[in-house]
Parts: sequence; structure tokens; C-alpha cells
Amino acid sequence: MGGEPQNNPPKMLCGDAGWAAGLVCIMVLGAMGHPAGEDTSTVIPPKQDNMSKTWYSTDAAKHHVRRSQSLSAGEQGFILRRKQIVLKSLNKLGVTCSQYSVPHIAVLGSGGGQRAIVSLVGSLYQMKKEGLLDAVLYLGGVSGSAMSMGSLYSDPQWNANMDATVSRLSGPKVELSEVMDWLDRRVKEEHFSLSDIWGALTSAAIMKQLDKRRLSEDGGYIMNPYPIYNAVNKNCLTNGSQKSKWFEITPHESGFTELGLFINTAYLGSRTPNVEKDESPEMDLVRLQGIMGSMLACEEDVGKYMFDWLRVQQRLSTYEDCDMPFCRPVWYLTELIRKNTKNFSGLEFLDKLQKTLKERLKVNPTETFEKKCTEQPVLKQWLQRLMPSLQKWTQSPDEGPSKNNATLLINKLISLIVNWEWGTTENFLYQDSDPTVPACIRLKERLQLIDAGVMLNIPFAPFLGEKRDTDLLIVLDYGAADTFEDLLTARDYATKLNKPFPEIEEKVLEEKDWPRDIYVFRGEAKEPTIVYMPLFNRENCRDAEELRAKREEFTTLQPSYSKEKIHALLEIAKANIKNSQDTLLREVKTAALRRPFRRHSGHTV
Repeated sequence: MGGEPQNNPPKMLCGDAGWAAGLVCIMVLGAMGHPAGEDTSTVIPPKQDNMSKTWYSTDAAKHHVRRSQSLSAGEQGFILRRKQIVLKSLNKLGVTCSQYSVPHIAVLGSGGGQRAIVSLVGSLYQMKKEGLLDAVLYLGGVSGSAMSMGSLYSDPQWNANMDATVSRLSGPKVELSEVMDWLDRRVKEEHFSLSDIWGALTSAAIMKQLDKRRLSEDGGYIMNPYPIYNAVNKNCLTNGSQKSKWFEITPHESGFTELGLFINTAYLGSRTPNVEKDESPEMDLVRLQGIMGSMLACEEDVGKYMFDWLRVQQRLSTYEDCDMPFCRPVWYLTELIRKNTKNFSGLEFLDKLQKTLKERLKVNPTETFEKKCTEQPVLKQWLQRLMPSLQKWTQSPDEGPSKNNATLLINKLISLIVNWEWGTTENFLYQDSDPTVPACIRLKERLQLIDAGVMLNIPFAPFLGEKRDTDLLIVLDYGAADTFEDLLTARDYATKLNKPFPEIEEKVLEEKDWPRDIYVFRGEAKEPTIVYMPLFNRENCRDAEELRAKREEFTTLQPSYSKEKIHALLEIAKANIKNSQDTLLREVKTAALRRPFRRHSGHTV
């Protein structure tokens, strides 16, 4: 599926992440029209007569925004009940403690695309087998790990059904018709963005399901750790304060972690957060997975990821080669519509559109691109050349609902690419009267929630400090960065916000090219202890050269893994936990012993 389009339509476009990445090639060049880091979103001035927005500035609306650094009532209730499960688990492990001294243990999964999606399942599978998973209070994820969590929690009993979870990774792929049905409904709704397309494609190709449940449904299953998903607000990444960026999403509340501004998750994205009046539906997991895994949403990361993908496909031999790849995804899109539409009376219009791609751009999508560019292609120039034909096609006489749907999707797609619009979400703090709310939030009519990995590829933010008062953080690093790099970024983040973080000895950093399989950075006083576990290490790689080869083999953005690769990666992740079970158990016991001395006055859980 990763190769060039042939004369016949691809057999299963959505059955491969390579095609998904191919479609996003058209998105990639949209970023090239905007300098990296440039804020291309529009600042919306206050509106005097827009009644649909009045809730943002009324006193009654403030009752819907919780302003606090404490846990929500829903999370508090969950944690109290979950502790009963944890207590029983600890006793089975030989850890003596009371409910008063149950340690707050969290597993943190990093980003890393499909590598992280698969590896997290393997790690949790082995933790369950070793009796450690039920000792965990929280599960946090970012990017690939967050997407993996979304899939896990689609089964309320996943903790007890790990075999089924593992099997699904290699299971049948989603039918194209289901993907198109979802996109067809979603494109007609407000705030459709590139994240929706990305979420549908990656969910179909990698997660092997389109999960249409709502996140707020996951708040009652105490058999599983409490899930915390993470994103960042793109509007504030460049110019906003450190506190304005991180956005956590839980079954009960969603909001800005460091600002302490939260809304009921069922209302996230709603225009009016009033259960009696609001008719806009809660986000489903397809949309949320598109937000949490939108690694291409940040312009600065586009080139890095997409050229990696192109090299895997052997379409470009060097970074200097380029070939106008944005034409191919439009071809794929038209083929996708053609393949999944029965009795399509407007087929001739698709033929004309494909002919336009060939003639106007002097490119044949069915042949190998051999032309080298002498300068960086710019999407806007291409759109200017293509737009007259597209407009003529989309404005042609109505040929039925299939034609209308195709027209709407293409029109929306072009607009989204030009503006590089990801994660568009109604802003519950728009025009907030509190001047302490940062301007990059308060003055924007909409949030742009994107993959948190562009800022911090391990979800430390919600677990540092007194709010969740964690004792032990088990960090599973599946990322593509050098070993310890994301850990050091987290340390810097904690320093800027005056959050407790254990010391990391500089001597340890010398092992980054060929690390051990587990490290313990012990916390003092209010600091949590961090157990850090890199995926590739000296237990599964003979030397630094083999470790680099493993990273290249399981690079972040590539076609869907084969069953063999999925199995190999699962076994690596399982072995890491199995080999480190003694160290993990020791740190769990130590956390239980420390807990009574670390408890902060006023905590209710």
C-alpha cells in the first residue's frame, strides 16, 4: 500500500497507515506556506450581538467552568473506590499497607506512533501477568500511547481481557465504507478539521476500529486505572505562557492543567454547556484519537515525520529530492470516493477531476514521480492553478447525494490545508472576563488541540505536584528521541513551573546510546520517584549499532506493521517488564512505605 498508485484503484486504501500518510502528504505542503512557529489562526474580537456566544461572558456560564487545582468530584470518587482494588493487589504482592497509605502509582506512556500504540499494550499485558497492573492508580498517555489507551478502554473489562486486546492489534481492518460513513457525517458538523481525517484514517489502519463511544462513559470502571489523556493548545505554543499550553482530558473533566480551568468532559467542544439546551454531541473517540495523535499538526515537525515516511517508502532517496506529492493524495481521495459509492451518477466528474490533476499540474498520479524540484513547492501556488477547475467541478449541476458529499469533503479539505487547521474545538474560555486567563486563550474563539508530544512526549504534566500527589511514576519511553531526552525536557518543564522532580545524575546520561532497561531516579520529600524504562536497551540490543537499527526498523511514521512486526514489538515490551519485575516490585513497596510521610494535609484521597 505504500507504493505508487497503479492504473487500478488500490485494493484497500484504509487498510494501511501508508495510504493514510500518503493522504496527509497533501497536508504537509500546506505548512510550507507558513513559516515554522507562525501563528496563522485568527484572533476574533469580541462580538456585541452574537447571542450564540453570550454564555462565555455571562455569570451563569462561570458555574460551568471549574476554577481549582484540586481533583474533580468525579475523579475523587473514582480514586477512593479504585484504592480498594489497589489495596487488595498490594496485599497479594506482599506489600503491607492500609487504605491511608496506599501509594499513588501512575504508568506514563510516551508518544511514538504505532511503535507506542503496540508497545503500551505489551507492557500492560505483562504488568497484568506479574500482578502489578492492579497496583496502578492512574494511566496517562500522550500521542501514540494516548491513542492506544483510547482503544483499550473501549472494552470496560480490558484489564481482565488482555489477550483479546493483543489479538485486536493483528485483527481485521476497518471497512472503507465505515470510514467514509463516519467522515460523511462528521464533515457536515461544526469544527471539522484535519484531525478528524487523521483520526479516521489512523483508527482504521492501526487501531483496527472506529470507536464511537464517548470518553465520559469511562468514569465508572474501577477495575481499570483512571485514564488521563493529553493534548496541547496550539494557539499558545509559540507565544503563550508555560501554563497556557497543556490540556488534560479525563472521563470527568477537561481543561488547562496548570491554570486550573476545567469543564465537564461531556461539554468539551459544545457551543453551550447546558445539558438541557445543548444539542451538539460529545466528541467520540475517533475525534479524540485524531487530536491526541496529530503529530503533523505542528509545522515544525511536519518535515521530520513526513520525510522519514517517504524514505521508508523509498520514494525519495535524499531530503533534497522532492516531487509534488500532494497530487497523489487527491488521487487517492477520488479513488476512495469511487470505490465506496454505489450507483454513482457523478462518476464523470471524478474523471474530470483526475484529468485536471494530470493536465493542469502536468503530473500523472499513476506513474512514478521522477521530476526533481529546483525550489520548495508551495501549496498556495498549486491551489491557485487548480482552484478554477475544482470550483467548476463542485459548482456543476447536482448529480445526487454522492456528488454533494464528495464536493463538500474536497472543499473542506482544501480550506483546512490552506489554514493548516487541526483540533478545532469550541473555546469554553472565549472572552472570559478574568484577565489572568492568557490572551492566547481568552481572545481565540476556538481552541486548537493537538498532539501533546510536540511539546513534551511523556505526559508528566498532570502528575507533578499536589493535585494527584503521585509517589511513583513508571515511565515507559517508546519515543524516537535519544534516551533521556524527553525525561530532561520534563525536568526543565518542572523547573519552570516550580514542580517537584527528582534529581537526574549527569553520569547516567553517558549511557544514552546504549541504555540499561530500567533506571530509578529516587524522589526526596515531595518529589515522586521515577522508574524510567526505554523500549530499546542493552537487554534486547547487542550494542548501540543494533539499537539504532531497531529504531529505524520501527520508525514512527510508516505503513501499518505486519503481524510479524507487531508480534516482535509486543514481545520486546513484555520482556522489558518481565526482566524488571523485581525492581518494579521493590519500588512499589518503597512507595507504600513513603506514602504516610509524603501525604499533604488537606488531601481527601
